[in-house]
Amino acid sequence: MRLFLSLLLLVNAVGILAQNPDIELLKSIHVQRNQQWDGTARFISSTEYVIGFGLPLGVCAASWMKRDPELFKKGVNMSLALALNTASTFIIKRIVNRPRPAQTYSFISPLEYERNYSFPSGHTSNAFVTATSLSLQFKKWYVVVPAHLWAGAVAYSRLHMGVHYPSDVLAGAVLGSASALATYKVNQWIHRKYAKKYWTKWF
Repeated sequence: MRLFLSLLLLVNAVGILAQNPDIELLKSIHVQRNQQWDGTARFISSTEYVIGFGLPLGVCAASWMKRDPELFKKGVNMSLALALNTASTFIIKRIVNRPRPAQTYSFISPLEYERNYSFPSGHTSNAFVTATSLSLQFKKWYVVVPAHLWAGAVAYSRLHMGVHYPSDVLAGAVLGSASALATYKVNQWIHRKYAKKYWTKWF
């Protein structure tokens, strides 16, 4: 908990100090954007819900149909990583209370209006927790590369749409990746120590 609070304070301080570069970079991406890509950005951003929540459930469902305990373990790990990330993002948003760019800068015209706070980007954190947990469970280049390209595209779409600062997106990527890695390591330890004999009883 002490480490978590220290990291939170550090990230918040960096965000405050980098406010000018933050808005200048957002301006160059959002204000000067090619508006022909607005529909594509909206679509990519919306895939976070379907893929982010659908993949863990899909892996669990596939494991049940195949009666595969190892695949079930992967699905559970991915689901727990998503839950940890969602809770962490929710808490940090309400601790930092950072307004959306459009609430501070009149030249930002977002492509959608969000009611919750800006830091960190929830879409980005969910995309990166999904990409990282998927990559940790299925360590093949044809999984790792597309997963992270998709997560990066979601992150960029949030800037194109003008709903987040670059530091929001960066923090979301770090938080999502860290949530996936932490869950993976803890689950490995628990599985080795206690749970190995219990997985097969469900199959």
